Amino acid sequence: MDVRPFEPGDEAAICEIYNHYITGTVVTFEEHPLTPQQMRERIDAYRASYPWLVCVSDGVVVGYSYAARFHQRAAYRHSAEMTVYVRQGLERRGIGRRLYEPLIRHLQTQGCHALLAGISLPNEASIGLHEALGFTKVAHFAQVGHKLGEWVDVGYWQRLLP
Repeated sequence: MDVRPFEPGDEAAICEIYNHYITGTVVTFEEHPLTPQQMRERIDAYRASYPWLVCVSDGVVVGYSYAARFHQRAAYRHSAEMTVYVRQGLERRGIGRRLYEPLIRHLQTQGCHALLAGISLPNEASIGLHEALGFTKVAHFAQVGHKLGEWVDVGYWQRLLP
């Protein structure tokens, strides 16, 4: 498995991975699948500030990670929210860690101090990944999302960089 920056053409595989989470899970609160063009526009917007990484195995994109501004106000400029998605069926194989470790290093070189991750609950795999990488739970919001006929809690995990 290799981790590299996003390249044009990756958006179709990324879209395929993400659309599974949109249509069949509460992991994301989006409810309508994206087209590759919509995904490419989103990726380009995020890449203006932070990297977007993909993990490739045998020529196939098996996961991706990225960071985004936590909030728009200037004082938040040293904080970023991180996200990782892994292709269905390949969870718990170290792909998330392989994607997050270089992203964290890059964010540190960019001057990020606080890294945040919002996790729809329950999600033991995501919690385990974040906690293994030094994140700690700092917030829990009860029933803030409603998707697929159920109320969904969201927790936030945080890691401070030196």
